[in-house]
Amino acid sequence: MTPGCDCRELFQAAYENRYTWDPSFSGYRGRCLWLHNDRVEEGHFQLGADLKASVDGIDDELIHKSISSQLWEVAIHRVRRSFEQTHGENTFTAGDNNEVGMEVIVGGKNSGDRYRIKNNVVTMVHRHIHGKVITIFTKSTTNTGHGYLSHTYNSQYSDPSTGNYCSGITLFTDTFVPLTDNGYWVLSERVVEKDAYEQSPADHQLFRFIDLAEN
Repeated sequence: MTPGCDCRELFQAAYENRYTWDPSFSGYRGRCLWLHNDRVEEGHFQLGADLKASVDGIDDELIHKSISSQLWEVAIHRVRRSFEQTHGENTFTAGDNNEVGMEVIVGGKNSGDRYRIKNNVVTMVHRHIHGKVITIFTKSTTNTGHGYLSHTYNSQYSDPSTGNYCSGITLFTDTFVPLTDNGYWVLSERVVEKDAYEQSPADHQLFRFIDLAEN
């Protein structure tokens, strides 16, 4: 597509190709494991239809919160919102092309945000959120047959006024499984690898969710 052209239809197709849950999904439950260095914590969790996660059996408040956060972060992206609901007040203009994909320049309500799309997948997100800019590159995806899920991707925060990075790169590897043969796809494992940044050391955490069942 020629730079400067309206690319709303192409971006909408990629947006609608993301895997989302049907609004009738009642949530799911199972066992959860947290692995960090030689430490292992195990408990039980439940994610409700309201996307709120409860974790039992883990006393450490930070680990408890971290497990809940992973479940919520994944679940919030499974909410099915129409393109008009999310992007109805935006415009979309084609930018350049590179190996990541075609740049999508956003105008209107979310002016300043940018995306890249390739093969009907949103391969890059550059969004203003909570006073910072987050940039996410999707490296590989899982095809559910009903839309794609990001399998490996990395994220980094920057200062919107200077463009300078204010975090290291975090690499995520997400593994999804269907609850039943034709059921909802949910997170079964997440690996989080953080680069060292300023005073923060490099870190590696693994979250595993097993014995999964729909509520």
